[in-house]
Amino acid sequence: MKIVVLDGFTLNPGDLDWSPLQNLGTTKIFDRSTTAQILERSEGADIVLSNKAILDKSTLQKLKHLKLIAVTATGYNNIDVHAAHELGISVCNARNYSSASVAQQTLALILELTNQCGLHSTSVKNGEWSRCEDWSYRLSAMTELAGKTIGIVGFGHIGQMVAQIARGFGMQVLANRKNPKKDESNDVEYVSLDHLLQNSDIVSLHCPLTEENKGFINTQSLALMKPTSLLINTSRGPLIHEKDLEQALRGKSIGGAGLDVLCQEPPYTDHPLFTLENCLITPHHAWATLESRQRLLDIVVDNVAAFIKGEAKNLVH
Repeated sequence: MKIVVLDGFTLNPGDLDWSPLQNLGTTKIFDRSTTAQILERSEGADIVLSNKAILDKSTLQKLKHLKLIAVTATGYNNIDVHAAHELGISVCNARNYSSASVAQQTLALILELTNQCGLHSTSVKNGEWSRCEDWSYRLSAMTELAGKTIGIVGFGHIGQMVAQIARGFGMQVLANRKNPKKDESNDVEYVSLDHLLQNSDIVSLHCPLTEENKGFINTQSLALMKPTSLLINTSRGPLIHEKDLEQALRGKSIGGAGLDVLCQEPPYTDHPLFTLENCLITPHHAWATLESRQRLLDIVVDNVAAFIKGEAKNLVH
């Protein structure tokens, strides 16, 4: 088998071992591939690994040897799955590898917004504590999480793990999902989206991006939130209408936001949210702990090995 990795750097910048994949066939690994390079590098490949590299219909039609696209992620919107199926190309993805890491990042954003550890550490290192007349000071209001309500939109593996951690902080949990299961935890109250927005001190998004929910956090939904509430998004950037969020943050109609994702990634250097003190932004790295990336690589290698044996798994339908 000829195996090509089109964009392997974010998965493995050098701290993981590619050899389990390399042992499965003749393997070429590229850190990144431009749109112009994708076709050239994939030519003659039996198996292609892609994270964000786009494999559209016109490209797939030219790859006559291609049998499998192994997506090194859960999302696969960069693949024309319909065209792949028409051409007899299997597509598989990796699921539930990053739940613990993304849940951890969610709480990290919440804690930074409520406790401002980074801001105060910078202040101390700049000498402000040394010059202070008092033994303790605060540059911003600090908020205790115990007794507060977190509303979780999307209650899959990650949302459930966030709920578990939040309950450890003494928080109440509201959840909104398409199909609540009857056997879900009694510690979670399932409510409508409007009820969740109106009654949560923190709203955390953990739902997949679909045509139906694109931009559902907008002027109307933000207006339902408390002026002290926080919005957290570690899911997909386009769930939020960013201009509406900017206006809500500038107008202090919500208390703050913590975002690990944006509509365009990487963003423009003059993105308007960059100037807001009540908005934290991290570079879509919630998934990228060493442990999470190792699990992802293990799943992808297992997917490829199973396909070669004729026992394909994690197929996208």
